Amino acid sequence: IMPSLVGSEMCIRDRYIYETHLHTSEGSACGRSRAIDIVDAYKAAGYTGIIITDHFFYGNTAVDRSLPWGEWVNGFCKGYENALEEGNRIGLQVFFGWESGYKGTEFLIHGLDKDWLLAHPEIRDADVKTQYELVHAGGGMVIHAHPFREAPYIPEIRLFPEYVDGVEAVNATHSGTLTKSRCMGHPEFNDRAIDYADRHQLAKTAGSDQHSTEMVYGGMVFERKLKDSRDFIKAVLGGEAVELLDGTRNPF
Repeated sequence: IMPSLVGSEMCIRDRYIYETHLHTSEGSACGRSRAIDIVDAYKAAGYTGIIITDHFFYGNTAVDRSLPWGEWVNGFCKGYENALEEGNRIGLQVFFGWESGYKGTEFLIHGLDKDWLLAHPEIRDADVKTQYELVHAGGGMVIHAHPFREAPYIPEIRLFPEYVDGVEAVNATHSGTLTKSRCMGHPEFNDRAIDYADRHQLAKTAGSDQHSTEMVYGGMVFERKLKDSRDFIKAVLGGEAVELLDGTRNPF
């Protein structure tokens, strides 16, 4: 995907738009809306599907870390499961993922599921390299979320090009202008991420970093409807996205 496609006006026959970075109040302490309400909002906006990426164990999780692993996983997956039930009811695709945290450095994990988490408690304490190896062994994908974001909770920018499959090249909260409450006003964070992905020949994704029902209008546009999270991986790594939405306009 060329940087010129970011936020550009495009006219294509089929547009299937997916949100790839989204937090629910069930799974993320910073989430401000329930999964069911978020699903309804995205359906009303016109999205084809969403990927629930709640904060993982050492991130801003809403689930009690003192729980046994199995109980923690069950609680962690509630946001996704509630979203999936509502999505099935109203006709919005819902895929599962998560956002892992390493002292401010965050990664979006795609392609694995609840059963995989239950069977791999070692993922909880894995370092960045081990995370990549475990996720790959399971058939998943690792995306470095907003790699150049500067914020109080991020003590330093750390890059791991050898341990990721791609980069969240466009995070709509950096450049979006349609929502004042979620816009950081730093499009240069995305510019740096795009350049970084290009220099290291890494795949690119885009998402809203959603925490509520207020539409930020980020995400990825494909010319076909995706089957599941594994198909999402195939589409991302295959460069199938025709547009990375940056939140500067309503794409519908």
